[in-house]
Amino acid sequence: MDEALDDEPVNPARYPVRAIGRSSLGLIRMAGQVAVFALRGLAAGLLPPYYGRQFIRQLLQIGYFSLPVVGLTAIFTGAALALNIYTGGGRFNAEQIMPQIVALGITRELGPVLAALMLAGRVSAAIAAEIGAMRATEQIDALQTLSTDPYRYLIAPRLLAAVIVLPMLTVVADIIGVFGGWLVATTTLDFNGSLYVTNTWDFLTSWDIVSGLIKAAVFGFIVALMGCYHGFNASGGARGVGRATTHAVVSAAILVFAADYVMTAFFSG
Repeated sequence: MDEALDDEPVNPARYPVRAIGRSSLGLIRMAGQVAVFALRGLAAGLLPPYYGRQFIRQLLQIGYFSLPVVGLTAIFTGAALALNIYTGGGRFNAEQIMPQIVALGITRELGPVLAALMLAGRVSAAIAAEIGAMRATEQIDALQTLSTDPYRYLIAPRLLAAVIVLPMLTVVADIIGVFGGWLVATTTLDFNGSLYVTNTWDFLTSWDIVSGLIKAAVFGFIVALMGCYHGFNASGGARGVGRATTHAVVSAAILVFAADYVMTAFFSG
């Protein structure tokens, strides 16, 4: 009887404790598999041979082609943030602190997080679909047959490129986001443009920017790792590739938010 129940899907209504236990064990097992996969990918990137062409290609795919969506997201976020902070500050006669709060919120939080979420939707899905299709068409098996390590050829270039590129995209998002706040403040809220820039520059510290860039590097690793992991382990043909793509985006977004909280709490002391 117990063996039959182990082979069958657990009905949560009849066996709630068994369902919780099986889900918990599955989550722990997946966490271990992701950790091993990440270590193998990192180790493959440290040892020769190196595939420079693959690395350059991933820099362009992950970084350069993501600039438009990151830039548009940043400018509208900065503009909306400025309006909301101005409205909220007006309730306490504190409208003049708006430039400082906009700059702080974008550089420390919104810049890296929004850039990572845009990459999760665009890059993580694309990586999972590409590698998943290679798995479905047995191209990864062909690489192994030709004595080419798929971790070194497929995984390591993507992980390294994402870690390098996302901080660069975050710098762009920070600049454009602050510009979006400045644009709304000077055209709609009657702020003086030069005074806005001066207040922003005097208020920000180097750690505000550096902490956001550290977050961005970690987020880049998470985004690329989730795309590579789910694509590499895809099964079931075209349907499996679709599931891998969905799981990559969802898991990357959740882990970005979780990592953001952990790092924010750590940076805050």
